[in-house]
Amino acid sequence: MNDELALEATLVKINKLLEAHPSLLDAYQQLEPIILELFTAQRMSIFQRRRQHQDLVARFKTGKETREIKVPISPQSIAGYVALSQNPLLISDPYNAQELSSIHPRLKFADKFDKNSSFKTDNIICVPILNAGVLMGVMQIINKKVGSFADEDLRKANTLSEILGNKFRYELGGTSNPFDYLLHRNLLSEKDLKALTETSKDNRTLIQRLISEARIPEAELGNALSVHYQVPFIPYLPEKYHLFQSESKLNLSYLKRNFVAVLADAAENPIVLMSEPNNAALLMEIESALGIDSYEISVGLPNQVLQYLGEGSGGGAPGEMDEILDEIGTSAEELDDTAEEMSDDAPAVVRLVSRVLHDAKRLNASDIHVDPEKNGPTRVRMRIDGVCRDMTQVPASHHSAVIARIKIMSNLNIAEKRVPQDGKLAFKMSGQLVEVRVATIPTVAGEGVVMRILASGGALPIEKMNISPRNTTMLKEMIKKPHGIILVVGPTGSGKTTTLHAILGYLNTPDKKIWTAEDPVEITQAGLQQVQVSPKIGFTFANALRAFLRADPDIILIGEMRDKETAHAGIEASLTGHLVLSTLHTNSAPETITRLLDLGLDPVNFSDACVGIMAQRLIRTLCANCKEEYPASEVDRAFIERQYGSEFIDELNLPDPLMLYRPAGCEECGDTGYRGRTGVHELLAMTPDLRSLVYKEAAVTAMKQQALKDGMRTLIQDGIFKVIKGDTDIAQVQVISGAD
Repeated sequence: MNDELALEATLVKINKLLEAHPSLLDAYQQLEPIILELFTAQRMSIFQRRRQHQDLVARFKTGKETREIKVPISPQSIAGYVALSQNPLLISDPYNAQELSSIHPRLKFADKFDKNSSFKTDNIICVPILNAGVLMGVMQIINKKVGSFADEDLRKANTLSEILGNKFRYELGGTSNPFDYLLHRNLLSEKDLKALTETSKDNRTLIQRLISEARIPEAELGNALSVHYQVPFIPYLPEKYHLFQSESKLNLSYLKRNFVAVLADAAENPIVLMSEPNNAALLMEIESALGIDSYEISVGLPNQVLQYLGEGSGGGAPGEMDEILDEIGTSAEELDDTAEEMSDDAPAVVRLVSRVLHDAKRLNASDIHVDPEKNGPTRVRMRIDGVCRDMTQVPASHHSAVIARIKIMSNLNIAEKRVPQDGKLAFKMSGQLVEVRVATIPTVAGEGVVMRILASGGALPIEKMNISPRNTTMLKEMIKKPHGIILVVGPTGSGKTTTLHAILGYLNTPDKKIWTAEDPVEITQAGLQQVQVSPKIGFTFANALRAFLRADPDIILIGEMRDKETAHAGIEASLTGHLVLSTLHTNSAPETITRLLDLGLDPVNFSDACVGIMAQRLIRTLCANCKEEYPASEVDRAFIERQYGSEFIDELNLPDPLMLYRPAGCEECGDTGYRGRTGVHELLAMTPDLRSLVYKEAAVTAMKQQALKDGMRTLIQDGIFKVIKGDTDIAQVQVISGAD
């Protein structure tokens, strides 16, 4: 009885002490001796959970100084395990590995603090500090002065942790209920919240009704949950987060049933996204299945968690991908060794391929990779913003059926598995036809498939191409000429087709007849006669060009000058009174001249026919939302002057001080600092002086020097112009130039 009264008196004293101080840290010096006396212990630590990090911070007294220790919420430490499991622990010997492993196989005692001092930890009581079911922190009492800690001590510790939980909640600005923050922001009345809560069968329904009926924005709901659960809120941002790939046995159905997604950011750091992050039992199951030491925990709205898991996206029915994979998983178990007999028109396989195509288009992917692996499931990856991401896995038993389905859609030979095949397929999404180029390649693990999603839509106006004013003026003068040949050159994926169609869009008037031969036709424009070439049946670029000459053209676009025959036909067409546009895979404008002469073209004919050559590349642009202005350093200025050339630098009119921009990183650009791409251009005009050098088949360097005199600016010079303009940074110019 006396013990009970003494405990009651001590708890009253602690309550008064906490109320008299603005924060727990302020009260700590007076609080520590009271608690240590209550437990007749040598030391204690109070760990506080950091809201934006998945760790605990311990503030404890050592002599006269207060030090901070950061501990991850994981089984790598006793405090971390108690935070993760939300269960109290009584450890009689932290150095006894058998005692720790009986609690959790990966539980460890962080003995580095003992090693750094003369102190030795003999026994521990560790309890979670909770409030409204949410983890606030952890309290650790160390070394009973006489004997060992008992169940009575554990009961005292739990009672004390409740008091501290109330203080932590108050101090951290948290809320008692998940949606109290909405009331605080006057976004909802208490009466309406109560009515919606009472008539909703579960949390997911309540959140859906708060969005649809109470018109609460998703961001505000996320903030409310973040404040309540004391973890960051992650909305649905597929361009920033993707599913984390691991060897875990986490079943997709299990994850969806519990509204959990294991994500990774751009740096592949794992994040466990949960609709209820205070569910300790669920978190322990996931932690055990993942088998990774560190990860973040975040909160998400249930429907957004399901979106990450492939549900309710791209117009598909909710849970469609989940159902398909479950269906395939079931049949895979039945199939056993009869994988080759799996029908390519099995409903699940048909739906799976359709779902993958729709998801790729919705996520704005450029390519889909179906990669077989020996003794493992087939990986489906998508290239989004230039980076390959794992999207899903298909059981190995269904690999052949998936490949066969893609081949049937592409009109390829499903029986031929030994040689590569190329084809095309199309599907409809939101009423729009999407075309996909398909390439199958046999590998040692089976046939792999790469699908390129072709660009669709109209031409970009020439004014929106971000071509410099000097180049825009020169280009418009060139394309006004009634005949001649204009070439756009650069590597694959440098935007050549986009530039050509921008030029055609400028020239496309009712008084002009324009024919185009392309492989494939990606951009369509009203008023153009566009033709798809097909080398398989002998309908080549050269054949198309000859056909066009009999069809009364004014302007002809030839998709690519792949060989001497096409190049020769293009030159002939330009000399007979037509304006010809085409592309070539070369690195710079002057190099293009020598490449075509090497193909065997007559130098005189080519120099007479050529009006101009534009070389281009695509570089990343800085995010307009977060780019930072800074004064250029001496190194930056020296790089600009060296690369632009001392004889041309004055035309830039560089101010002093010169202000440049650099990437910062924000939510909109996925913390990369870059968003989108733009072109850098090198425009060579065929002048009389340059023409005479072509007649003589002069060296590339001589032609480049003459072109620079005539007004051409190189790719790197145009890149520097865009650095000073604020579109990009020096690092991107160094990428295209290889310069230091």
